[in-house]
Amino acid sequence: MGDRDFDFWVGRWHVRWGDGAEGTNVISKIFDGRVIVEQFDGRPGSGLQGLSVSVYDAADHVWRQTWVDSEGNYLPFAGALNGDVMELRGERSGELVRMLWRDIKPDSLRWLWQRSPNGGSRWETLWELRYRRLRDELVPR
Repeated sequence: MGDRDFDFWVGRWHVRWGDGAEGTNVISKIFDGRVIVEQFDGRPGSGLQGLSVSVYDAADHVWRQTWVDSEGNYLPFAGALNGDVMELRGERSGELVRMLWRDIKPDSLRWLWQRSPNGGSRWETLWELRYRRLRDELVPR
C-alpha cells in the first residue's frame, strides 16, 4: 500500500454504463506525481461533469479524495487498496457510500458507486461504469 496505488487509473478513458450511455474520464498526476486529478465528463450519456483530487496521506496510510461536480455535490472520501480492489468510503446524507475500482487490467476496469442503508453490512450498487483505456494510453501493468 502506498502512494502509487492509484497509478492504474492514470490515463484517458472511455466509460460506458447502463444501456449504452457513455462519456470520458481523464486522470492525470500533478505536483511531482503526488496528486491525482480526475476530470469526468458524462456527456453525451449524462450531463454530469465532475472533478476529483486524490492524494496519499502517508501519516494515516490512506488515500483521500475530494469530489465536486456540476450538480453541486461535494463529497470527501478515504480508503485504500485492498488486494486487487481500491475502495474509498464516505458519507452522503447520513448514509455510508463507497467507490470501488475492480477487475483492474492494463486497458480496462470496473468502477462501482454503492450505498449502504445499514452501516456497511449490505451494499447496493447505484451506478457501474465500465472503463476502456483509449488506445494511445495503453500501458503495461
